[in-house]
Amino acid sequence: MTFEHLLATRTDNMNASAVREILKVASSPGVVSLAGGLPAAESFPLDIMDELPGTVLARYGARALQYDASEGFLPLREALVPHLGARGVITTADGVLVFTGSQSVLDSLGKVLISPGDCVAVEAPTYLGALQAFNPYEPRYVEIATDDEGLLPDSLDHVLAANRVKFVYLVPTFQNPTGRTLSLARRKQVAEILRHHSALLVEDDPYSDLRYAGDPVPPIRTLAPENVVYISTLSKTFAPGLRVGFCVGPELIQRWLVVARQGVDLHTNTFAQALSAVYISEGHLQRQLPRIIELYRPRQQAMLEALERHLPEDFRWTRPEGGMFVWVQGARGLDAEHLYHRCVALGVAFVPGKFFYVNQEEGIATLRMNFTAADPATIDRSIAVIGQAITEEIGARV
Repeated sequence: MTFEHLLATRTDNMNASAVREILKVASSPGVVSLAGGLPAAESFPLDIMDELPGTVLARYGARALQYDASEGFLPLREALVPHLGARGVITTADGVLVFTGSQSVLDSLGKVLISPGDCVAVEAPTYLGALQAFNPYEPRYVEIATDDEGLLPDSLDHVLAANRVKFVYLVPTFQNPTGRTLSLARRKQVAEILRHHSALLVEDDPYSDLRYAGDPVPPIRTLAPENVVYISTLSKTFAPGLRVGFCVGPELIQRWLVVARQGVDLHTNTFAQALSAVYISEGHLQRQLPRIIELYRPRQQAMLEALERHLPEDFRWTRPEGGMFVWVQGARGLDAEHLYHRCVALGVAFVPGKFFYVNQEEGIATLRMNFTAADPATIDRSIAVIGQAITEEIGARV
C-alpha cells in the first residue's frame, strides 16, 4: 500500500533541512565539522549537573515532574525577568512565554500569523531554520538588502512601503549565518521604520550573550517594544538538549502563541524548565558565561587567523565581535557546494552558504563556518585543507 495520496498539500513546502543532512555527513567518523552551530561540549556546566537535579527536587518536589502551565514554569519565567532586563528587555513573568526551544516559537508564529500567500520580509541571507519553520504555512518571501554591516534600513523602508508585509524576521546580533551585528544607529532607524509602517518585527536573539569584543548593543525590542516579538534561548549558554526557548511580545500575539502550542506539546518539559530556573536564579549562568566566552574567543581568533593564512587573497570574510559563525565570500565562479563535497572527501565539513538565501543563486560562492565546536589547532588544520581544496577547485576550472 502507498500513502503519498494521504499527504497534506502543505508537505510540498516541507523539505528536509539541507544543513541537517550536511550535519549527518559532518558527524561521520574522521570528519572535522566546521558546519553545525553546535556549542562545544566543554561549554556545558557539567561540574554542577550532579547537584542541580537534587536542588530542583528539594525546591519544587513533585511539581517539577508534573504537567504545568502552557505559558511556562512560573519560577523560570520569574528568573528570566532580570535575565532579560539585563539586556534592556523590560517585562514581567506574565509577559514571558517558554517554549520547547526557540525553533518552536518560530513555528508557532508561522501558525498564528501566516496565511497562504502572505508576505514575510527576511534578510539576505537569513537563518535557514526560520525559513523551514515558516514554509509549511506557504508565505511569499521578500528579501531585505544587506551590506557588510547588516540590514540596510532604506531597503527595509522600501520593502514595507511596497508590500503588505505580515512581519519582518531578523537576527540583528551576531547573525546566523554571517555573524554580523546591526549597529545602534541602524537599530534606531529600523525601530522608527517599524513604527512608521505599523509593522511587526520578529527579533531572534540567540547569540547576544556570546560577545568576545566590543560593547553590547540593545535589542531592537528596547527601541520599539510595541512592534517586536523578541525571541531568545538557553541553548547556547546552558544546554541545547534541554530545549528551552522563550519570547516576549505584544499581548495579543502572546495569547495566540499559547493557544497554538497547546495542540502541539501542551507545555515545555517541566523538569528542564525547573533546571533552567535554578541555573539562572542561583547565579550559575552568570558564573558560566565568562568560561564559555574564554573558551570561544581563542577559537574564533584561530579561525580568523587561519583564513588569513590559508585562503586566496580574493576571498573575504566577516570578523564578528561574537556569536558562533564566520561568513566567507568566495571568488566569483566558485561553487561552494561542489567545494563542500571535495572537502568532505578530505575530512572537513562546512555549510555552503546558498542554503541561507530565499534565492539560492545569490549565495553560490559563500560558505558558513562554525568555530565553537573545534579547538584552535584543529581549526587551523581544517582551514588549511579547505584552502588547498579551493586551490584545486580553481585549478580545475582553468
